[in-house]
Amino acid sequence: MEVFLQQLINGLTLGSIYGLIAIGYTMVFGIIGMVNFAHGDVFMVGGFIALILFMVFTAWLGVAVVPALVLVLLLGMVLTGLWNWTIERVAYRPLRGSFRLAPLISAIGMSIFLSNLVQVIQGPRNKPLPPMIQGNFVLMGEGSTTVVLAYKQIVIMVVTVVLLAVFWWLVQKTPLGRAQRACEQDRKMAALLGVDVDRTISITFVIGAALAAVAGVMYLMYYGVVNFSDGFVPGVKAFTAAVLGGIGSLPGAVIGGLLIGLIETMWSAYFTIDYKDVAAFSILAITLIFLPTGLLGRPEVEKV
Repeated sequence: MEVFLQQLINGLTLGSIYGLIAIGYTMVFGIIGMVNFAHGDVFMVGGFIALILFMVFTAWLGVAVVPALVLVLLLGMVLTGLWNWTIERVAYRPLRGSFRLAPLISAIGMSIFLSNLVQVIQGPRNKPLPPMIQGNFVLMGEGSTTVVLAYKQIVIMVVTVVLLAVFWWLVQKTPLGRAQRACEQDRKMAALLGVDVDRTISITFVIGAALAAVAGVMYLMYYGVVNFSDGFVPGVKAFTAAVLGGIGSLPGAVIGGLLIGLIETMWSAYFTIDYKDVAAFSILAITLIFLPTGLLGRPEVEKV
């Protein structure tokens, strides 16, 4: 029981990070129908931005850890959002009216570009960071079977819940959210009714990047290290989470992320860590056989 509870906590923490990244995938796909394969590398860039900002605030300016973490979150969201806004303007908008594979190829090229750019600037080695938040609660057990809830795990899960609530309110209750939902249903009709489609899409990219930046900060806080190649595997798993939960559904993206995180940690604890990724993708395949639109996805209806 102690092992199960510990892995449950670890899985929810890891799944929260995947869920934050998956929201960016599902928002962009919901509006323009494109899989932004560069989103995982935007998450990696957000992690490096967080690393640099945290070192500047704590080591150079002497700011305390908690205020520095808040500043890193806010500035990281702004800087990563600006980065993704530039990517959308340069790599995606000119190809929006082209054939369907053109934006996909551009996204893959942008992913490779971002990964190699960070490798050249920061180097190929892992970039470690001293622990941002230390300490934990001992929930139960003794010795090697202790169930521990770390403060950083609490922060990660609370931040995920708060951001999900904020962005659900943003999509459902604000003029921007109405514009996003209108563009999701029919971009041409939305434009005829006065919705600035280009602006709405750009803001959606910025929001997705801001969430990826938060996920980058949480990832750095949790693991204490970041590498130029860290965008690929978490990005693929977050996309898997978005598909599993139902592409286009914000709660579905988070639920999918939590499920992927739980599958990974439980499989690693009870079976072998070598096949944890196989287990996660197998669950995805089985789910899509019986639920082609994912857990919370809505079937697409085409009017003739």
